[in-house]
Amino acid sequence: MKTVDVLLEELGLSIEDLAAKCALEPDRLLAIVDGRWLSSPQERGRIAAALGMDPAQISWGHTMNPRNVRYHRFGLKEE
Repeated sequence: MKTVDVLLEELGLSIEDLAAKCALEPDRLLAIVDGRWLSSPQERGRIAAALGMDPAQISWGHTMNPRNVRYHRFGLKEE
């Protein structure tokens, strides 16, 4: 199973190319590809269809570490 970003790289597609194929906003698609947004079942179906795959063949889900996001936003507390 591969993530959408790996599939884009393998297929030589850009975010804009895939966004046009699956009728999603490029910003939303970029958030999904970056792992910052968990896509809905309908979005997954549209993305998978645009890639010529079944949604079950693609690895979906958040890939960012929430702990790092929290530290980035609030910083580490000083002792």
